[in-house]
Parts: sequence; structure tokens; C-alpha cells
Amino acid sequence: MSDLNNRKMKIKLLVLFLTACFVGNVARAQDDEGISDEDLKKYAVAMDSIENMKSTLIETISDMVKSNENVSASRYNDLSKIVDDEAKLQEAEATQEEIDFVKSVAAKKEEETAKINEAFQSLARDYIGAKTYNAVKKALKDDADLKAKYTAMMEELSKEDTEDGGK
Repeated sequence: MSDLNNRKMKIKLLVLFLTACFVGNVARAQDDEGISDEDLKKYAVAMDSIENMKSTLIETISDMVKSNENVSASRYNDLSKIVDDEAKLQEAEATQEEIDFVKSVAAKKEEETAKINEAFQSLARDYIGAKTYNAVKKALKDDADLKAKYTAMMEELSKEDTEDGGK
């Protein structure tokens, strides 16, 4: 009798395990179906816009540094790492003009980064929708096919940006 009970228990466990696997796959398939092409496109457009804003910021900072005749790019790079450390600035013999310039670039970077973050939050919340944004972001981590579709959309958007004279 004990052997029969063991077999019944094993069969019940096997059925339970298979049911759990099936339910997990159905739930995952439903999640994937929840990401429409339109949702993915909106997510891609938003991410492309943010990437363009980041590229513009990098160019702006680079132009500021290159156009400054009093502080070379390498001097800027050295001082930007120590600008908040008075002792190291004295050791580096930084002039007030150099310090002011490095701080002005940092302020510009901080200001523009705040604008980018605000735009990102606005796009996620208002253009895509917070729930959809989170669903797409999660699905892109878990679904290779969706990720490939997203990558293709991003490449297309990047190509359109280049054709339009942007980045």
C-alpha cells in the first residue's frame, strides 16, 4: 500500500510541476503580447530623443572646452577631476580663471542633465505611460525577439536622425 501511495504522490507532484510550468509560460506569453508595436515604437522614439539630447550635451560641453583659449582640453580634464578639492587645486597651481571655467562647464552640464532627466520622466509618464514604459523596459530584458525588434527600430530612428541633419 505504501508503494501505491508513493506513486500517487509522485504523480501528483509531477502534475503540479507541469501545471506550474504551463501557467508560467502562459503568463509570459501574455506579457509579451501586452507589448504592442505601437508601445515599442513610442518607447524607441522616447529613448532616441533622450540619446539625442545626451549627444547634444556632450557636443556642447566639448565645444565649450575646445573654444576656451585660456584652458586647454587636457588642463580642463585634469582640473575637472579635482575642482572641489582646494588642496589639490593649489597643488596643481590652478588659476582662478581656470577654476571659474571648470565650474561654469560643470554648472552647464548639471543644468542640461536636469533638463534631460525632466524630459525623460515626462516622456515616460506622459508620452509612453508609466505602466507601459515599465512593461516595455522589463520585456526588453527578458525577450530576445522583442529586443531585436527594438534594436531595429532604434537603428531606423538613428538613420532618420542622420538624414535629418541630427545625430
